[in-house]
Amino acid sequence: MPHTGRPPQLIRLDVDRRLGHEWDEWDGKPLPNAGDFSAPPSRFFWYAALTNGVFWGGLWFVAFLLAPRLGQLWAPLRPGVLIGIGVLAGVSWLWFLLVLASYYGPVLLLPERLAERGPLRKLMLATSHVARRLGVRDWVEHAAVEIFNGLASRRGRKVGKGELLVLVPRCLAKDALDGILEVAGRYEVPVFVATRGQLARRAIRERRPRAVVAVACERDMVSGIHDVAAKIPVLGLTMRLPSGPCKDASVDVARFETWVKTFVEAPRGAPGGGA
Repeated sequence: MPHTGRPPQLIRLDVDRRLGHEWDEWDGKPLPNAGDFSAPPSRFFWYAALTNGVFWGGLWFVAFLLAPRLGQLWAPLRPGVLIGIGVLAGVSWLWFLLVLASYYGPVLLLPERLAERGPLRKLMLATSHVARRLGVRDWVEHAAVEIFNGLASRRGRKVGKGELLVLVPRCLAKDALDGILEVAGRYEVPVFVATRGQLARRAIRERRPRAVVAVACERDMVSGIHDVAAKIPVLGLTMRLPSGPCKDASVDVARFETWVKTFVEAPRGAPGGGA
C-alpha cells in the first residue's frame, strides 16, 4: 500500500499588495516558449565571464584615467593601484575557474562559503543585471539557479523533517500546489505560502529552519538566493509561466521531491525510504 503520510502544515501569510514587482516591465504578451526559460548551465558561465570582464576592465580603465592624479598625490600610488587591480582581477578569474571546474568536475574545489553561499550569489545577481540589459535575463537566471543547485546539492547536508521549510508563491496552479503538498505531506515538512519575497524571508527568521527548498520564478529566485543563502542552505526550483507571470505557474513535482529528499530522509514506504 502506498505511503500517503500526514497532511502537510500549510502556512499562509498574505498582505494587501500586488505580486510580481520583478515583472513590472511585462507588456501582457505571451512569454517566450510558454514561460519555460530552461537553459544549459553554460549560458550562465558565458554571461558571468562577460560580467566579470566588464567589471574588472572598467575598473582598470577608470584607474588608468586617474593614474596621473594618483601619481601627483604619491608617486608609488599610481603603479600600486594598477597592479593591485590586476592582482584582484587575477584572483577573481582563478575563483571563477574553480567554480567552473567544481560544477563540471567530480570534486568540489571550493567550500560553501567561497562558492554558492559566498561570492557566487553576488556574481549571479551582477550577471542578472547584465543579462537584463541584453534581453536574456530569464534564461541566464535559470542557468544560474541550475549551477547553484548543482553545487549545493552535492554538499550532503541532512536535516530533520521539522528543520526543513518549503517556500512557495501563491501563483502556483492548483495541480502544482496539490503536488507539492502531497510530497510535503509524505516527508512531513511544512509549506509556507507567501505573497512576496520579504514575507518568505520573514518566515525564515521566525521559524529558523536549518534548510530551505524554495519555489519561485527565475527573477525572484536569484534575488532570494542572494538574500538568504549566505545564512542557510537553499535549493531552488524554478517555475514555468504558461499564463504569464504571477498566475497558474507549473513546476516539476518530481524534481521538487528530489530537492526535499536531498535534505531529509525518504519516509518509510516511499521509494528509497526503506520497508
